[in-house]
Amino acid sequence: MFYVYVLKSLRYPEQIYIGYTVDLKRRLFEHNEGLSLHTSKYIPWEVEVYVGFKNEHKAIEFEKYLKSGSGTVFRNKKLL
Repeated sequence: MFYVYVLKSLRYPEQIYIGYTVDLKRRLFEHNEGLSLHTSKYIPWEVEVYVGFKNEHKAIEFEKYLKSGSGTVFRNKKLL
């Protein structure tokens, strides 16, 4: 499976991060260990929502959508 995930910082709840991975547990661990440049200053993180896809291309497209303007509106209204 290919996962698109939304993380929320526990210390800074207004901070979210959207990503894509094939191993969600490992990726969350990496974010919380400070191994990601973009998320290290907002540790700790928790998974707010994730969506699994069988098709990698669809997962990547959904991640891009969630980062877009209309995807941000959708994310905030329907997912968070």
